[in-house]
Amino acid sequence: MFKNSNTNCFWGNSRRELNSDEYYSNVNTAVSLGKTHVPMKHKQLASNYVLIKKIFGFCAAVIPITNSDKATLARHGFMPLENTSISQVNRQIEQLKNWSNSSDILLAAYANELFEIRIKELKYLRLTISSGRFVEFQEGYKALEKYIEYIAR
Repeated sequence: MFKNSNTNCFWGNSRRELNSDEYYSNVNTAVSLGKTHVPMKHKQLASNYVLIKKIFGFCAAVIPITNSDKATLARHGFMPLENTSISQVNRQIEQLKNWSNSSDILLAAYANELFEIRIKELKYLRLTISSGRFVEFQEGYKALEKYIEYIAR
């Protein structure tokens, strides 16, 4: 019955290791990224976003990002939020956290600026989605919103 078989054995390795793509593809990974070393600037921007969202349900005065914001994103290798997947957003969150916590002042300033642009993009996407204009977006904005809501607590 058990000869040369370990299918019923409790000692076998039942855990499957996740590669990085599988790890970052989950929306809840954004929450786990928000548990440690969150920069104060991220917390301030997130609490402002959540407060406005609670009061109005959406941001009342939303302006799409400018061409200079798009150029800043492109200069640092970031695509617009509507074209970004969940795994890309989770990697970007982790990268922005590392940059913000670095000792390089210029790098920290870039990270804060990029996070502000991401929040501006999220506000615009939320208004676009709630106004009935349905465009095919990637799911990355959901991960960013989950991260923001978690760190705003």
